[in-house]
Amino acid sequence: MTASDQPQPAGDIAVTPVIKRKGRVAAVAAASGMAIGAQAVPALEVTHEGIPGDRHAGFLRPADVRVPWFQRGEPIHNERQVSIVSVEELAVIAANLGIDHVEPEWLGANLAVEGLPRFSFIPRGTRLFFPSGAVLAVTDQNAPCRIAGAEVARHCGGKDGLALRFSAAAKRLRGVVAHVDRPGAIRVGEAFHIRVPEQWVWCG
Repeated sequence: MTASDQPQPAGDIAVTPVIKRKGRVAAVAAASGMAIGAQAVPALEVTHEGIPGDRHAGFLRPADVRVPWFQRGEPIHNERQVSIVSVEELAVIAANLGIDHVEPEWLGANLAVEGLPRFSFIPRGTRLFFPSGAVLAVTDQNAPCRIAGAEVARHCGGKDGLALRFSAAAKRLRGVVAHVDRPGAIRVGEAFHIRVPEQWVWCG
């Protein structure tokens, strides 16, 4: 074992303390069937299985291209029950694409929030606490894809090249995915708060 392989004192690792912030629910939506688009609703009732009737609900989901360490189609824990985007980042995506706006439902998002800068970079383990007692736990950053781009293009009259440009325009702006930690209701217009856990970078 070389000197560089020796365990390092904890003091050599910078630890960022817990961060708490407040945001507001701008929109909520549910998606049914196989289409990516969602339908706006005034409130969501979330359970430990996700959003009842939503195409992403369930304790398990089939493994896909996002998790290449599993065999495709193999049942795995569903950490993608809820898709969350931010109003501010949707505006940046729209500007990057040269269109007036992008609605969260076009991307199949279940929840659009506002008031949280650089929302797509909130880390795994961040929890969103809502007045009803509902809690969502962030599991990953959501990556843009051509399927979502095609849906945006469809709502924009099939604008040439938009579907292909979407992935680059929405990179690191597509929001996050989460699972339900505690059931409850999430309503349009209500305030909520987030708790970002302690953070550090581990390089081995």
